[in-house]
Amino acid sequence: MSSDRFPDGFLWGAATAAYQIEGAPTEDGKGPSIWDTFSHTPGKVFHGETGDVACDSYHRYREDITLLKQLGVSAYRFSVSWPRVLPKGRGDVNSAGLDYYRGLVDALLEAGITPVPTLYHWDLPQVLQDEFGGWAGRDVAQAFADYATVVTEALGDRVQRWITLNEPWVVSNVGYRWGRHAPGHESAAEAAAANHHLLLAHGLAVSAIRAASPTPAEVGITLNLGVSRPTSPEAADMAAELEARHNGVYLGPIFGGSYPERLSQEWSPALLPGLVKEGDMATIAAPVDFLGVNFYFPGYVGVAAADGQPRAGERPLEDGFVDVRPAGLPVTAMDWLVEPTSLRELLTRVVAPVVGDLPVYITENGSSWYDYVNQDGEVVDTERQSYLQGHLGAVADAIADGVNVRGYFAWSLLDNFEWAEGYAKRFGLTFVDFSTQRRILKRSGQYYARVTQANAIIEA
Repeated sequence: MSSDRFPDGFLWGAATAAYQIEGAPTEDGKGPSIWDTFSHTPGKVFHGETGDVACDSYHRYREDITLLKQLGVSAYRFSVSWPRVLPKGRGDVNSAGLDYYRGLVDALLEAGITPVPTLYHWDLPQVLQDEFGGWAGRDVAQAFADYATVVTEALGDRVQRWITLNEPWVVSNVGYRWGRHAPGHESAAEAAAANHHLLLAHGLAVSAIRAASPTPAEVGITLNLGVSRPTSPEAADMAAELEARHNGVYLGPIFGGSYPERLSQEWSPALLPGLVKEGDMATIAAPVDFLGVNFYFPGYVGVAAADGQPRAGERPLEDGFVDVRPAGLPVTAMDWLVEPTSLRELLTRVVAPVVGDLPVYITENGSSWYDYVNQDGEVVDTERQSYLQGHLGAVADAIADGVNVRGYFAWSLLDNFEWAEGYAKRFGLTFVDFSTQRRILKRSGQYYARVTQANAIIEA
């Protein structure tokens, strides 16, 4: 590791998302989201669980701010629920919904914690899915920009840093291509269309936020970017293809005004007739003030066996290639590899050559393990402590390499509703007993508090 200390002014934070923690799905005039619908659809979520209560943060956000203070963080990344603010997706504003976020922001500022809202973290108003086909329909992009204006006008005197979208790759592919997330569709054409309209919405929102904010606003986007490592020279081209689908399809338009040429029609919005209209790419490429990067695990790509049968630790990909689980690497409860050097590689090889000296924030990084409360009332999650230490080391190394990383947000402040996994997977620095809503700071949370206090990596 090049240094165990972080630059002065490095921003330490924790992150959450509205549907995963708030609960109160119909309270104070909130409208339904696609995740309300999806989670209530039999067979879509583990054990049929929903976000109806989640962490009850709609009522307990002051308790959660106390946890943020215990962690010693100076920033909190949360998301705004679009249907809580605009129950019909557009038009009439729900004042009670905005009041919730006004109260949250005010309480954060009173605690000396900078609010960093994300405007979209997957909970599209159901009415826009019904009316426009969700993100597969172009009109949703302008509706999002209008929503961004409403929220910015309400909070812009107290919020200076905004994130437009969280992980459009997951929205378009897991939601519209493979159907494992809301709205549960399985259409390559819809996925490519959703991809483009999400980016268009981002570009429109960048301008909308700056126009509506009464104070100078910093605007960025959060992308879940990936590293695909070939396990042999024969797999190198497939690894590059996977990175183009995962990274280039977003970094290219936002920072270069074009989609990667190597992508097929199934993956490239540019090749779907009539989808990309004049002026779209310039809108998408509106200059941003920072890039948010979410990262959890790397991928390894290998060539399939001659008989086509996956070997131990392999999963089929396509065209004779497999996803590989190298021996010796830890695997989390999500079956995700733990390899911290891949985060350094992502920042130095993938991100920095595209964004240059633009500020970068790690807006999510964390891991899920099989946590439990022991007989002493503690949660001793040594695996998560090790994960944090290793990945913070990778961030420090990337900074030493010259990457302009300005901050780190741990995922997540709380155990929460983990989308299609329900409540079976825990990512929190805080253990949540969902039957009582009791919160217990885990050993990893105590470790992270020592890190934030020292502004340096501490031995786990």
